[in-house]
Amino acid sequence: MTATSLPQQTPSPHEPRPPEGRGHMIRRRALTLLIIVLLIGIPAGYLVISANQSRDSGRNKEEKYAARGLTPDWPSRVQRRLYHVPIPPGSKKVAYYETNNWRTSRLYAQFRTSDDGLDTFLKSIGTSRAALEKDDFPISARHRNIVDWDFTGPGPWSGLTRARTNPTPTLDMVVNWSKPGRPMVFVVSRTTP
Repeated sequence: MTATSLPQQTPSPHEPRPPEGRGHMIRRRALTLLIIVLLIGIPAGYLVISANQSRDSGRNKEEKYAARGLTPDWPSRVQRRLYHVPIPPGSKKVAYYETNNWRTSRLYAQFRTSDDGLDTFLKSIGTSRAALEKDDFPISARHRNIVDWDFTGPGPWSGLTRARTNPTPTLDMVVNWSKPGRPMVFVVSRTTP
């Protein structure tokens, strides 16, 4: 007679389990901790990083729009196109300030350029150097005060107004010629949407 193997019996649920070994317990707890970190820690970390980025972005925007006076930087391409202020490449001392209200939007811009740069700028706004009038200051005292422009320094000075119908912006411009070959240009572009 051949011996047949008996099927292995599973322990009865009422029988006590053998005690868990220390190494097995440490591995089980480490695995549980890892799962908790993955399920809770990573999303929580992501939320903290996201919240900080959002707060920083809001602060940057708040600082930008709360700024008073000129910002020493180039206006964005959209602003230059919208306000028809094509600042020539290679210009120095570029600064701008934008104001908006329900009636009128304005861009205040200044830059130092070359004689050729000025001619290019004037041509691109539809005028020429011949239109500049000596000792003409079309930028009002109110607008000068907004950005602290002072037109009492050494000159000569000249200016012009490039009036256009809405929504195309009207430009008031003053040029300081105190540095030969490097005119300083001050522009206020205003549009009524």
